[in-house]
Amino acid sequence: MNNYSQLKSILLALLVTLLWSTSFVIIKIGLAEIPPLTFAGLRYTVAFIFLLPLAFTKKNSEVIRKIEKKGWLKLILLGFLFYAFTQGAQFLGLSLLPAVTVSLWLNFTPLIVAVMAIFLLNERPTILQWTGVILFINGIVIYFFPVDISESQELGLIVMTVGVLANAASAVLGRNINRESKINPAVVTIISMGIGSVILLIAGILLQGLPAISLKNFIYLLWLAIINTALAFTIWNFTLRTLSAMESSIINGTMLIQIAVLAWIFLGEDISLKEITGMLIAAAGVVIVQLRIKRVKTQ
Repeated sequence: MNNYSQLKSILLALLVTLLWSTSFVIIKIGLAEIPPLTFAGLRYTVAFIFLLPLAFTKKNSEVIRKIEKKGWLKLILLGFLFYAFTQGAQFLGLSLLPAVTVSLWLNFTPLIVAVMAIFLLNERPTILQWTGVILFINGIVIYFFPVDISESQELGLIVMTVGVLANAASAVLGRNINRESKINPAVVTIISMGIGSVILLIAGILLQGLPAISLKNFIYLLWLAIINTALAFTIWNFTLRTLSAMESSIINGTMLIQIAVLAWIFLGEDISLKEITGMLIAAAGVVIVQLRIKRVKTQ
């Protein structure tokens, strides 16, 4: 591996995290017109339609034909957990909470994965990783202290907690599917996204309706689906060929700071020095926890 390839991968990975960070801002803007569950369902259904042609390539068609019943059950469950529950909760959370708070709460995922992996995957966290857990919790305490949460924020945190648990469960299930190496990542993504997005869209339309969407928000929706979802995940997977897990984790950890800056600039969400301190401590803890844990996808 030469220095040019390393630098190119780092820059591409930073570009992806910037795209994922802008998703929080775009979603907050779009939520003024589109109900959260419907918005989430539309985003991932459009992304699925965009990726669907890949399922008909010779290689992927053969993989899909060979999927056993157990494999289909796992992919269906992954679709429920990662798209219907996790992404639905994220959009609902953004309708109730500041973007920075949602981002901070999503960073609980690696910590829960670390605990779940002990029992389900027999993966033991290191002492350094437990140190990261303590750092993260201290950062959360600093960020929210003194506790002054409104009723809508309380509901938002409950919704996000459900989303984080679903995200962590999907991470463990996804690792289990990919560890078996029977289904390639592209097929896993297409099938699970197709199942989860359609369920999410149907639930959104039934519960919240399908509103008229302005041209501006329609463009935002296409951008989220094609650029921030389909293209960004493809580029990220490309960078993982060069970057180590630690390097990817550190780059991914910059999202918390990026989202705070973008929310301040575009959404007018102020953040105090105390909150910045707590956020930075929490981000450092998350990076340390992920040193041996493969990155989990939440945007």
